[in-house]
Amino acid sequence: MTYLLAHDLGTSGNKATLYSSDGKLIASRVHHYDLLVTNGNWAEQRAEDWWNAVCTTTRELLSTVDPSQVAAVSFSGQMMGCLCLDAHGEPVRNAIIWADMRSSAQEQHVRREMKEEDFYRITGHRISPSYSAFKLAWIRENEPEVYAKTAVTLNAKDYIVYKLTGRIATENSDASSTCAYDLVKGTWSDEMLSVFGLEKSKMPEVLPSTAIAGKVTAEAARATGLVEGTPVVMGGGDGPCAAVGTGCVREGIANSCMGTSSWISMASRIPVVDPDMTTVNFGHVVPGYCMPCGTIQSGGGSLSWAVSRLCGGEKAAAAAEGRDVYDRVEEAVRRSPAGAKGLLFLPHLIGERSPHWDPDARGAFLGLTLEHTLDDVMRSVMEGVALTLDMVLDAFTKQVNIDRLVVIGGGARSESWLKMFADVYGVEIQRPNVLEEACSMGAAIIAGVGAGVFDSFDVIERFLQIKDIISPDPTEHAKYEQLKPIFRRSYPIIRSTVHELGAYQRSTSLV
Repeated sequence: MTYLLAHDLGTSGNKATLYSSDGKLIASRVHHYDLLVTNGNWAEQRAEDWWNAVCTTTRELLSTVDPSQVAAVSFSGQMMGCLCLDAHGEPVRNAIIWADMRSSAQEQHVRREMKEEDFYRITGHRISPSYSAFKLAWIRENEPEVYAKTAVTLNAKDYIVYKLTGRIATENSDASSTCAYDLVKGTWSDEMLSVFGLEKSKMPEVLPSTAIAGKVTAEAARATGLVEGTPVVMGGGDGPCAAVGTGCVREGIANSCMGTSSWISMASRIPVVDPDMTTVNFGHVVPGYCMPCGTIQSGGGSLSWAVSRLCGGEKAAAAAEGRDVYDRVEEAVRRSPAGAKGLLFLPHLIGERSPHWDPDARGAFLGLTLEHTLDDVMRSVMEGVALTLDMVLDAFTKQVNIDRLVVIGGGARSESWLKMFADVYGVEIQRPNVLEEACSMGAAIIAGVGAGVFDSFDVIERFLQIKDIISPDPTEHAKYEQLKPIFRRSYPIIRSTVHELGAYQRSTSLV
């Protein structure tokens, strides 16, 4: 038996997963680590915690198999971070991770220096302190002694590659999450580095995601239990790895991940340049492709909020029946017609990225009357998420053909939501047999392609089986087509009002 070892370095912990070369999930282990949150919006992690988690989970998994049968190891990892290493490869400070938003002054500087349209054209992204280059610029301006000691900056999985092999490098998908990278040229951008005031020498070598960065060193073998000389393949960012794990390895296929935040992404030969900048573009882990993507802040999170805050009676009834409250919610949603009797929900509960890109956005129910029931309210919540994601999908389909959408994540368990997606989008919805392993599956396939175990990414069909196919109902789709223009006008109309309400809330909370 030949095995592929995949690590998914997330925000809350590392998940190590062992796959066989015939696509079977053998075992997985999780090791959690701390998220250090301070000053309201500062978010950091210790690089040594990442390494300890990788060592611990690897040893646990390899205790069940022959380590010499591991053909390769690769990674999926959190993106848009900034870990500074000195000339000896030691961390100079904690890593600043994707969730950190301290770089607002650097954001304003970039906005003064260049038009957002030009920024978007070069990097594939909008101007936002989420990205790595903003974080490194903050360090340069606020911690000059740290910046002076910094020889190179990496993302999470790149650091683990270095610890295993001694090679310092990144790859296309993580490089594209820095906003110092020219996505079309595939090189570090002199123009962007100049705008940020950063030195190119502090940027790592960029390899293909499928490149063998090196082999496990003797020291790393002792720490992890891997056999010295085991190939280490670069891997990729968690979003592009998840795209591989849903089958988005060629054009025409898109995927939607229905987690707390929810997104639609796809594989494309060229960046999808949306005139309204609704969507962004990352580098893909599949050579020759990029990954257009649009994320809403509160997808599955909107449903969780509604169940938590509005369904007390349903929870009690479900407990009495020995059932899950979400089963009762499914029944309630099916009792309400498409369009929820004219009730709209705007799911902008924690600001919004795509499609509005408004950090001060807020949610709303519109059209509420005495006739509406809890059934309608819950349906409107789910429809509001679907209609918002439809705006992301529409930005894509104006330029590329999408004939099917693979849906994963916790929200994909809802039969009602899947039917809504099909009817709202007007495309075929596919649900795979595995809903929560897309990142690790994608990393395992990268390992196999990089090590020569697999000929191409088409091997995903060995790993992933489509369990359910939901086709759109033409009648229901026609109803949603009538509703879409109303929904799309709604947030722009109330934007100024919700901004005023936000200011009011902030002022009264200080009293």
